[in-house]
Amino acid sequence: MDCVLLLFQRKVDTITMDPERPCLRPSWSEALKLMNNSGFLSSLLAFQKDTITEEVVELLTPYLDMEDYNLETAKKVCGNVAGLCSWTQAMACFFDINKEVLPLKANLALQEARLIVAQTELNNAQQQLDEKQRELDEVQAMYDTAMREKQTLLDDAEACRRKMNNATALIEGLGGEKIRWTESSKHFQNQINRLVGDVLLATGFLSYSGPFNQEYRNLLLQLWKKEMSTYKIPYSDELNLISMLVDNATIGEWNLQGLPNDDLSIQNGIIVTKASRYPLLIDPQGQGKIWIKNREKNNELQVTSLNHKYFRSHLEDCLSLGRPLLIEDVGEELDPALDNILEKNFIKSGSTYKVKVGDKEVDVMKGFTLYITTKLANPAYTPEISARTAVIDFTVTMKGLEDQLLGRVILTEKQELEAERVKLLEEVTSNKRKMQELEDNLLFRLTSTQGSLVDDESLIEVLRITKTTAEEVSEKLNIAAETEVKINAAREEYRPVATRGSILYFLIVEMSLVNVMYQTSLRQFLGLFDMSMEKSVKSQITSKRIANIIEYLTYEVFRYTARGLYEDHKFLFTLLMALKIDLQAKKISHEEFQTLIKGGAALDLNSVEPKPKKWILDITWLNLVQLSHLYPFNELLGHVARNDKAWKTWFDEEAPEEAPVPDGYDRMLDTFRKLLLIRSWCPDRTVAQARHYIAESLGVKYAEGVILEMEGMWIESDNRTPMVCFLSMGSDPTENIERLSKTKNTPCRAISMGQGQEVHARRLLNQSMQDGGWLLLQNCHLGLDFLDELLDTITTIESMHDGFRTWVTTEAHPKFPINLLQSSIKFTNEPPQGVKAGLKRTYSGITQEQLEISNMPQWKPLLYAVGFLHTTVQERRKFGPLGWNIPYEFNQADFTASVQFVQNHLDDMDIKRGVNWSCMRYMLGEVQYGGRVTDDLDKHLLNTFTQVWFGENMFSDKFCFYKGYVIPKGKTVQDYMEHIELLPLVDSPEVFGLHPNADITYQTNMANETLSTVVNIQPKDSGSGGGETREATVQRLADEMLEKLPPDYIPHEVKARLQKMGTFQPMNIFLRQEIDRMQRIISRVRNTLIDLKLAIDGTIIMSEDLRDALDNMYDARIPKLWYKISWESATLGFWFTELLERNQQFHTWLFDGRPNQFWMTGFFNPQGFLTAVRQETTRMNLSKGWALDGVILHNDVTRMMKEDVTGPPPVDIGGVYIYGLFLDGAGWDRRNTKLMESSPKVLFTSLPVVHVYAISTTAPPDPKKQQGSLYSCPVYKKPRRTDLTYIFSLYLKTTKVPDHWTLRGVALLCDSK
Repeated sequence: MDCVLLLFQRKVDTITMDPERPCLRPSWSEALKLMNNSGFLSSLLAFQKDTITEEVVELLTPYLDMEDYNLETAKKVCGNVAGLCSWTQAMACFFDINKEVLPLKANLALQEARLIVAQTELNNAQQQLDEKQRELDEVQAMYDTAMREKQTLLDDAEACRRKMNNATALIEGLGGEKIRWTESSKHFQNQINRLVGDVLLATGFLSYSGPFNQEYRNLLLQLWKKEMSTYKIPYSDELNLISMLVDNATIGEWNLQGLPNDDLSIQNGIIVTKASRYPLLIDPQGQGKIWIKNREKNNELQVTSLNHKYFRSHLEDCLSLGRPLLIEDVGEELDPALDNILEKNFIKSGSTYKVKVGDKEVDVMKGFTLYITTKLANPAYTPEISARTAVIDFTVTMKGLEDQLLGRVILTEKQELEAERVKLLEEVTSNKRKMQELEDNLLFRLTSTQGSLVDDESLIEVLRITKTTAEEVSEKLNIAAETEVKINAAREEYRPVATRGSILYFLIVEMSLVNVMYQTSLRQFLGLFDMSMEKSVKSQITSKRIANIIEYLTYEVFRYTARGLYEDHKFLFTLLMALKIDLQAKKISHEEFQTLIKGGAALDLNSVEPKPKKWILDITWLNLVQLSHLYPFNELLGHVARNDKAWKTWFDEEAPEEAPVPDGYDRMLDTFRKLLLIRSWCPDRTVAQARHYIAESLGVKYAEGVILEMEGMWIESDNRTPMVCFLSMGSDPTENIERLSKTKNTPCRAISMGQGQEVHARRLLNQSMQDGGWLLLQNCHLGLDFLDELLDTITTIESMHDGFRTWVTTEAHPKFPINLLQSSIKFTNEPPQGVKAGLKRTYSGITQEQLEISNMPQWKPLLYAVGFLHTTVQERRKFGPLGWNIPYEFNQADFTASVQFVQNHLDDMDIKRGVNWSCMRYMLGEVQYGGRVTDDLDKHLLNTFTQVWFGENMFSDKFCFYKGYVIPKGKTVQDYMEHIELLPLVDSPEVFGLHPNADITYQTNMANETLSTVVNIQPKDSGSGGGETREATVQRLADEMLEKLPPDYIPHEVKARLQKMGTFQPMNIFLRQEIDRMQRIISRVRNTLIDLKLAIDGTIIMSEDLRDALDNMYDARIPKLWYKISWESATLGFWFTELLERNQQFHTWLFDGRPNQFWMTGFFNPQGFLTAVRQETTRMNLSKGWALDGVILHNDVTRMMKEDVTGPPPVDIGGVYIYGLFLDGAGWDRRNTKLMESSPKVLFTSLPVVHVYAISTTAPPDPKKQQGSLYSCPVYKKPRRTDLTYIFSLYLKTTKVPDHWTLRGVALLCDSK
């Protein structure tokens, strides 16, 4: 407290030590006074600190230095006063600091006084400055105004200059366009006038021309233009639909996407993209499909098919997601679920559309589009489908394919050229597109600019770019054009390869018309084409290289195709190949080709010059007349007439094609012209000469045929390519396939298809795909449903064993999936021909054990005889009606069953009695082989074989089936095989009981069959190959026929004549019925011909029947309409001649009375005629008690020919004379009136007039008539011998046993053509 007092400068007691405590005694009384003062605290707070002096602090120091003078101690002693302790310390401390601060404070006061003086001076100066600044601002404002005025003037001047420049640029830039746009403007004005017509043509094109080929489309347009001219609708003359509907740039893009660049394909592309209906592409080669897939690749195209298990969900997804959908490989019917979509029956719902698919509604989003494709080459769609879809014919054309193939050749042979060409195409395309865009942009800017053009900077820029680009582009286009010329010249060198490829492909396609199973896809063909270029011999010389490719390609295609054809079609294919190649090379003219395939079929005997000699056949003469229209045969008819002996000698040669031709023709004719001559004279040698022609035209290896190499085929195949074998009578490749699989150590799992077999087939398929086994599906024509699934599985499955193979065997079936055929390797495996081959096959299936199964001596000879019979019945088939009336399918099972029967019979046989021959013959002839036979005469033939060959005599050494064909004596199968090896390769028909002439029949039939097939498959385009068009030819023919057609019978005249002759006479009733039928035919022919002429002129619609009449008349065949109510005939010419001759017979009979002899061929119902003969004779002999059911016909062959007949038969016997019958298979001895062997090369012999009369079965036989044996010879209306053409049997005298003639197949024909 003393310290406080000292600081307040109060009185302090004298310092003394406190006796009680170790400290000074405080001045307590003074302290209390101070503390009791009420203002003590405030005085403390307001204490004047500056009053503290050095002295005071000195007095305080002893206190402050005491060790207990601190806050802690003070707090302990008296907390209330403790604060004063720290205050005093603070005051002392303050003084120390303040000592230094005070001088500074004094200095501060001094300096502040100085500052005030200076501040006053500054204010005065500032006032002066502000005044001056004001003056400066006024002057600056005046300056700025002047500068602004100057800048405005400068800007105006610049803008004016720029506008001038722009105007100049515009004038220059658009000046170039002025002329063009002025022209265009005029052109557009005209176009606007003609727009109606052009749009009409374009819409017509889009709506109607899809299903037609190029020729027809052009024709349609011409017809429409003609029609529009008539109605004065303006249209552009040189309208190019392609450029009207699509720009070149788009076409270029399409080509890059795989659309062929011929006009037809581009038109198709337009219809696909522009038509209002969804497209249905007839696309057998799959080109359209490839293009669509590439075109829609970036739009998430969904590919599906009608039988796909998710078809409905694919359809609904595409509709609702707005994606394109491709339904591939449809048939002739579509799923009804598509109806609403195809008809675009969309229901508007808010801003979107819906469509009913089946029973549910699906949204239709923008972007949905539908494509449908079919593999069928000529589908018949219902009118509904045709109306709902745009059917488009995408079939590849010959020219189109040629261009494509050329591209492929160049791609491999001259890669850099093709690359350059494609690059060029792309550049040109993009440049043209760029030009188009720039021009469009420019025109848009010009029309849409607001205000002055000269102000639009960007417009001027666009104009500048357009101009420079245009210059660049036109320069590039010029370079491109030059390069293209160079490239095309180089490309053209290789065109022969492409042309050959195109010919071969279309030939393969034509083969599918011969048999629906012969399907080869364009993809397979292109594979062969590429391989040929890869594997053929390389050469630096272009021409040599081209020849190498062509040679290799032709043979490769020949080998590949021929492997998959039946035997009888292999020759046809090779011949066509030679002809097509020579036609293209102009070595053969179209007329020559037509003459080769048709001969004189269209000519009528009555309208050509008469044949000079009897020995020349009618058909031969007509062929020669037709041939004489061609060089070098123009004088042929004269030569033959003048020098007939030489010609007959040549004709009678064994092989006329090898002998020199008379009259110097030998030097003039090459192989093909000689073929024409041989085809006209000796149809049976046509095939032989055609082989010479093939060897000369294509090369010897083509004439020899192809041997099937299973191994090679296996190497060629892969696990995704099935191998399909076409089965034929008596062929089965199973054995060969199994043998091959053994050599490859691969399991072969066979399953025969049929109802319910799919499950097992599926199991085997999966198993084989995993372990690499082979799957063999047999008789797939019985399990067609499984095949689509099979193909789908092997083409789409991700992983499968490399060794896996699919083998398929099937008979031809119209519904066999084309896809499978087109993606498979096809082959045939036909039984070899001839006795040697047949017996070899039979004995290769017989084991040693089987040979020794019976110890009876009869067993081995009988086994061989049954084998021989088995071969004979099969071999006779090829001779047509001479062999069997109906070609039966005898097969291995018949043989096995017969052998089993023989074995059983011998096991149960009584050794003493020996073989029971009647039982043996009955079982073979009536049951084992006879079970198949339906025709009575065939059954008789079979029984004759068993009669002649099966008997005790067969065990004698002298026995032979025919000379050189004996029953061998052997112990082992090897012995028999060695004997069979010694048999001749080619058998004479006599081995089978036929006359050697039968071979001529066989060869002739084969030639006719081949040529007739060629006629069938010729394309039906009008005017194919120059010369007269089909229509003109038929029109000319129709005129000629109408001119010669006999007049109609007038009903009342016929009635009057018949009454005069006796209406109810059996013969007259018969005549009336015949005339009625004749009249029906005459009317039908007349109506058809008149309608056909009108249809060709376009006056009436060409109906289905008229179209058929046109096709058939052009091919020299009988139209179906006529054929139905008339008779069979080889050619239209013969048919018409027969019509005139038949009518002549009826007309003469009706108006000149009953003839002395009758031409039996001329009757519609010859059986009715014979019945009338029986009735007539019965009525004559009623007094003798004859009854119709007891009267039979009998006959005598007279020595008279038809010219020798002067009167009717003797009245007491009655009956009729008939003529016009031909013996087939035998000759006739006129002097002794009996059968004899035919002369060589004479197939048919005219029988003299036959007297047919009726006798009663009850009357006693005439002893004079019973002499010699008789052969009951069947009479047929036509060479086709069936129940329908059988009339009755005549008895012919013979010195040989009748069985001989039965085996010869002897019959009488009313008509030999």
